[in-house]
Amino acid sequence: MKEKAYKLLALQEKISNSKAKELIDRGLVFYKNEKLKLARELLSKSAKFVVKEQKKIEIIFEDEKIIAVNKPFAMLSEEVEKSLQARLLNRLDKETSGLLLLCKNEDFRLKCINEFKKQNVYKSYIAVLNGIVPEVLEIDEPILVKKTQNKAFVKISKEGQSAYTKIIPLMINAKKTLAKIIIKTGRTHQIRLHTAFAGYGVVGDERYAKIPSQRMYLHSFECALFDYHFRADLDESFEKFGFELKNLNFKDL
Repeated sequence: MKEKAYKLLALQEKISNSKAKELIDRGLVFYKNEKLKLARELLSKSAKFVVKEQKKIEIIFEDEKIIAVNKPFAMLSEEVEKSLQARLLNRLDKETSGLLLLCKNEDFRLKCINEFKKQNVYKSYIAVLNGIVPEVLEIDEPILVKKTQNKAFVKISKEGQSAYTKIIPLMINAKKTLAKIIIKTGRTHQIRLHTAFAGYGVVGDERYAKIPSQRMYLHSFECALFDYHFRADLDESFEKFGFELKNLNFKDL
């Protein structure tokens, strides 16, 4: 006999069916060492699950205008906005961790948005890329974004908007590259699309790179805006691939 995965999880964890569905949708539930993707998947009633804990929002900086937080993966940006009761300045995919900015003051938020539009904001990410990136790589390919009510369809196209991505390899181990990625533009899914296009997809990006993993290893690392300069530390999950993160001086990156 088989049963829907979310019902089995609810029984195992002694939680409601809706909470079980939420945990699966967040990508926090694993079955046979693989991320469980479908809450309604039929599984044996003897199935056992491993549930990862949802990490909490870490506030990095706060003043009367802005809040900088380190968002954990598996959390929507809008959840952070609701929790802190401040307006989002930027957004991160649910699967992306790292630096997220929120504004307390609407006039200041509009000024910040204008800086983003003029490309006066410095932004960098840290990612685990599939393959060996031997040297600095620059990708300058236009991106076309078509949004529907529920999804964004993104592809490289001459009809799209300009998009620039710079990949700087930091460490290489087991045919994986820990890289710093700098973007001048901020197109939807830009890093995921550009790295996959270059043949070095982000590990865990199942949409463009088709590389399943326990999480998507993309982290919003740094942002400089006006006189502000923020950084969000990596969590321990990035050590999975044998990178000696303690030997990296992130202050010099």
